[in-house]
Amino acid sequence: MQSIYRGAVSDRTERTPTQPTDRTADTIEWTAADAVSVIRVPRASDDKYRRGVLGIRTGSNTFPGAAVLGVDAAARTGVGMIRYLGPEVPTTLVLQRRPEIVTAQGRVQAWLLGSGMDAEQRTDAETSLVRSALGEGVPCVIDAGALDLVPESGARTIITPHAGELASLWGRAGVTVERSSISDDPVHWATATAERFGVTVLLKGARTIIAGPTTSATIVISVTAASSWAATAGSGDVLGGILGALLATNAPFLADESTDILSRVAATAAYVHQAASTRASGGGPITALDIAESVGVTIAELLGQDSR
Repeated sequence: MQSIYRGAVSDRTERTPTQPTDRTADTIEWTAADAVSVIRVPRASDDKYRRGVLGIRTGSNTFPGAAVLGVDAAARTGVGMIRYLGPEVPTTLVLQRRPEIVTAQGRVQAWLLGSGMDAEQRTDAETSLVRSALGEGVPCVIDAGALDLVPESGARTIITPHAGELASLWGRAGVTVERSSISDDPVHWATATAERFGVTVLLKGARTIIAGPTTSATIVISVTAASSWAATAGSGDVLGGILGALLATNAPFLADESTDILSRVAATAAYVHQAASTRASGGGPITALDIAESVGVTIAELLGQDSR
């Protein structure tokens, strides 16, 4: 079958989601052991640059908290450096929370884009900056307020919509689909989206579904939440930070686009997120910042289990 993505927007396959596909999908549940295989433990010779540098363009003066949550989660996931490049208000809050964050331009190994943005309210200058990041050719996570730019992204892209955002993405492509239809059949819609847009899809929900574009079979990965307490404002911003950090730390392994590493990174981020949520909750209510603060210890516990 013809490759879904060959580097130009006009070359993407124009298949509607109701048309048949000749790909098969096997769904597997991601486990702690699977997640550990993707978490990169720094070597004694690694410096902050070798551990991965994540660039983040998230948040807005209207929704500054998304930037704080994503940055905090990324910092606790093991990335060597974070460059936060956002508006004035979230920049101030990010530095108050995490003074080690760098706010100067420079080289990055991956980008996290869009959390806490509103595509309808983005200025031309902000849109240009996001497009510039997409044009650098490094792996990207696209969330929330940057999802309208997915058609301009490259093959090494992970998108993180919930059902409503995915419905909007299809709507902009000229296909009307109800949010409820996506919620009712997330495997189908994650797979169809990966095919149509040539990106890896992390479709958020109580059962998170990950599907990536390939030229043959599709492995669909699911991560089922252990508790519904994680369904709280800002939780998705935390997930974005975890995912961005894992993408940056795995950047050396992403050159071979024939592998399923993007799907594995996405699944691991979802697994760490739900495990941190469970740990933070202890069976009771939690906030998004509680989840972020549990990420480091959660990863330590996962690595400890692997060493036994």
